[in-house]
Amino acid sequence: MEKDEIDQYQRHFCLDGFGQENQLKLKNSSVLVIGAGGLGCPVLQYLSAAGVGRIGIVDHDNIHITNLHRQVLFSHDDIGKNKAQIAAEKLSRLNPFILLETHPVELTNLNCDSLFKSYDVIIDGTDNFSSRYLINDACVLFKKPLVHGSIHRFEGMVSVFNFNDGPTFRCLFPDQPDPESIPTCAEAGVLGVLPGIIGSMQGLETIKIITGIGTPLSGEVLLYDALNQSMQKVKLSPDPANKNIKVLPDTTRSCSSLPSNAQKPGRIQEISEEELQDMMLRFKDLQILDVREHWERELMSIQPSIHLPLGEISSTGNGLSQLEINPKKKLVIYCKAGVRSRVACQSLQEFGFLKLYNLSNGIDGWAFTFPDQTTQAD
Repeated sequence: MEKDEIDQYQRHFCLDGFGQENQLKLKNSSVLVIGAGGLGCPVLQYLSAAGVGRIGIVDHDNIHITNLHRQVLFSHDDIGKNKAQIAAEKLSRLNPFILLETHPVELTNLNCDSLFKSYDVIIDGTDNFSSRYLINDACVLFKKPLVHGSIHRFEGMVSVFNFNDGPTFRCLFPDQPDPESIPTCAEAGVLGVLPGIIGSMQGLETIKIITGIGTPLSGEVLLYDALNQSMQKVKLSPDPANKNIKVLPDTTRSCSSLPSNAQKPGRIQEISEEELQDMMLRFKDLQILDVREHWERELMSIQPSIHLPLGEISSTGNGLSQLEINPKKKLVIYCKAGVRSRVACQSLQEFGFLKLYNLSNGIDGWAFTFPDQTTQAD
């Protein structure tokens, strides 16, 4: 190692039970991180700082303003740029002694082989079951240990799969759930600090696998509750049948690959103020409906928008005939705080509207975020 490199890892060298031998193991290792989002950011930061010699980053998604409350590797200056490439640029300044390889592509069953084969450990930082099953099955097929992390609202999970004949992800969840039964990231939400905690644990498990220190979470699933600051471990036994992987599954849905305002026909999508602004810029034929009362609209409104109080929609739907609304085009609905508009969305589903978007925080959120774009009464 170079002198500056030795200086950078000095605290590892003086750590009893770690030392230069394990630091060299890190230097000579390679890790592939799939997903440079909420989980991927802390994983990448800590493994880069720790001195993992070669790190691959797979992510075809671009940075959005809604990412920034949890993906702390990025800043406002990075919005619109590819996550993998920006992550590599910043991490190279954190540690110039490692090799960072970017793969700004979507992971599919067609490119798993070429991506996985040259890395020692695979880390799953994705946000959907479709990708998780694909990554798991590829790790089994190509004999790679998998460090898994996942989060949901205020809870997280960490485990190590396919390590030394241990259980796989399918031993925990044998069958992939229907994607439509799982809420999207935008719908469920996530506490910003949570992926930092879970991602850091994934980084720790990766270092343990590479160096041999401690006991990796193979055969155990660690469950973390952020609200109660509590953890518990659940034992997991391997099922030999889950090692019999012959064909890789296809990916069907990803929060990262879909823009947060994308949806399938008939599905109500929750959107933020920033996402509405983005839609207003991108879609010239976007329809916006205000379902508050007349007196509320007189105080302030989002323009351009049309108006029909909720009561005239949810009762019989007759009021809709007065408005020039195309049920096949995108329709954003807002109220004061997102509750009445959600009810309106559910009612409009029954009348054949296919592309419904609910402004989650209503005009209160819009006025706070974009006060200059809110039309207010004199």
